Amino acid sequence: MSEAIPQSGRDLKLVAPWRVRLFPNHEWALLLVLLIECVLFSVTGSNFFTTSNAFEITRLSVEIGLLALVLTPVIITGGIDLSVGSMMGLAAVVLGGLWRDAHLPLGLAAAVALLIGLAGGALNALLIARLRLPPLIVTLGTFSLFRGAAEGLTRGIENYSSFPTSFLFLGQGYVGGLVPAQLFILVAAIGGVGWWLHRTAFGRALYAIGHSPEGARYAGIPVSKRLFVVYALSGLAASLAAIIYVAHLGQAKSDAGTGFELMAITAVVLGGTSIFGGRGTVLGTVLGLFAIVVLQNGLRLSGQPAELTGILTGVLLLTTIVLNRFSVFGQTSAQVGEEENEVRNSQVAALSAVIILAALIVAGTNWMLVRSLRPNAAGVQQNGLTPTTTGRKTQVAMMPKAKGDPYFVSCRQGAEEAARELDIDLLWDGPTDLDPAKQNEVVEAWITKGVDVIAVSVENQAGISTVLRKAREKGIKVITWDADSEKNARDFLINQATPQGIGYTLTDEAARIMNSRGEFAIITASLSAANQNEWIKHIKARLAEKYPDMKLVAIQPSDGDRDRAFAETQTVLKVHPNVKVIMAIAAPAVPGAAEAVKQSGRTDVKVTGLSLPNMNKPYVKTGVVESVVLWNTIDLGYLTVYAADALSGGKLKRGDREINAGRLGKIEVADDEVLLGAPFIFNKENIDRFNF
Repeated sequence: MSEAIPQSGRDLKLVAPWRVRLFPNHEWALLLVLLIECVLFSVTGSNFFTTSNAFEITRLSVEIGLLALVLTPVIITGGIDLSVGSMMGLAAVVLGGLWRDAHLPLGLAAAVALLIGLAGGALNALLIARLRLPPLIVTLGTFSLFRGAAEGLTRGIENYSSFPTSFLFLGQGYVGGLVPAQLFILVAAIGGVGWWLHRTAFGRALYAIGHSPEGARYAGIPVSKRLFVVYALSGLAASLAAIIYVAHLGQAKSDAGTGFELMAITAVVLGGTSIFGGRGTVLGTVLGLFAIVVLQNGLRLSGQPAELTGILTGVLLLTTIVLNRFSVFGQTSAQVGEEENEVRNSQVAALSAVIILAALIVAGTNWMLVRSLRPNAAGVQQNGLTPTTTGRKTQVAMMPKAKGDPYFVSCRQGAEEAARELDIDLLWDGPTDLDPAKQNEVVEAWITKGVDVIAVSVENQAGISTVLRKAREKGIKVITWDADSEKNARDFLINQATPQGIGYTLTDEAARIMNSRGEFAIITASLSAANQNEWIKHIKARLAEKYPDMKLVAIQPSDGDRDRAFAETQTVLKVHPNVKVIMAIAAPAVPGAAEAVKQSGRTDVKVTGLSLPNMNKPYVKTGVVESVVLWNTIDLGYLTVYAADALSGGKLKRGDREINAGRLGKIEVADDEVLLGAPFIFNKENIDRFNF
């Protein structure tokens, strides 16, 4: 069998030079990329070239690394598994549900979660190996099946947290105060998969299957059995990654692992594994994994937008796939002795050129970033990010829930205004959509960078509190704004309005529109968003206290997306035809709901909610939107930076009754909260006076 498999055969080891034996797929190129990344980010990034950051990089690699390792043999066989990320979500909620609701010991709950992953992998294996259905179609189907099951078990709402410290140590602890606990699992997995794939007859048979399944069958290889094992192990590894993910974030939620399958596949293919099958190494996958993670980490520590990671990774990945298509791998053993199974020189040169070009892009963008500082005292750049300065200005790192949300774009305007006035460095970064895991990654990078204050608009309370506590332990001041973390995870909350004040104001507005009688529905952002759930709690309390003839008939999520809000409102109008008010409590949801009401022709239905004035002016003027309840978002960003600066300088501490906030004057401080003020109601009479 080894003679039919030149990639791993003994003859190749005897006749091939050392560079081919060590780097059969030219993995040296990725090793070169890693070295260049490390050199560049050591120069441009704060605290990048440190032992603690090196271990932090490995800790951030574990979950995706486990998926990438097990997907390597899958792709070598010419297959694919798109369901591993969704299986992580299913295994995570099974673990959380069995532990919290079924009261099983955590060890037993974890064992059941692993069995769920194994069963999910076996389902893929049955359909692919036994029924010979296309892996892409099968795993695309189970991708939706597993994620749907996770959301069904939790109704998209449940968020399991408060896991015991002994379990959280697996994802958050450090052995000897330095080595991440989960790193030992990744190292063991690398060693185990490497030995299995490259040193056993079973593993070498996978290469033959990837070259030609029919040929492998004629050679006596039990193809179906081999594929069954590979896909079953893929599901098992996904559930193991889910357990580590839960321990890492401190929460189990149905959206765990979202997008992880694409990152893992990217690492595998970037590492030289052919998407056409028959070629790949564990070494290449590991190098591909770390090339991506180091790029993400280095860009954040260099103060650059993380979106650049996708550009550079995409360039390398697409080029690798194109070159793979024209490679001459897969020759017979007779041809290997003559040609040494190498890529054509022109292709090697092209790959090297692309790698060097990508490295130059990284170097160039870092250089341009340093050179592109605005000529103002605050040190705020065009993209809102700054490298660490040597003048020891106060450095405030501020994170929204989603950078592209108009609500947070408006907050950023006020934050930059305050940064200029105070002459401080402002870093503005965060996820592009509602992703608590990404928020954690950004905070981890800021901890390594050593900023003075971290200010976070929290997407998931339980998920981010652990890493914020870690920041405080490192001496970094922590502020939350717009939405709160657990109290012991931050120093102060910048409270734009109390949850009770918001809930009561929204309810009172709806009651005014409906004459305190009839049905209404709520369009929220996310069913797990801590601040919006708190508002809904007070809305319900206000209904019970003051408006017994008003009935809340539906609460629908919009995921902070206008189009989703439009669709959900259409559904509400069809399912609940007696609804008189749509109350949207996310900025993009109000205009989305208003457009749905407008297109329905229902003049008896009005929209109110929390949003930005500029987003709703046309609908307010036509009467579709009756009112918009909000605070001044520019002032919210402005106050957050002022409070952060005061906290860093010792001018804000527990027991203070007020804070001086620039143009806002004296702002009330109540215990551990800085209060912006009461909600404001925008309507047809006053909305033209505001421009945000």
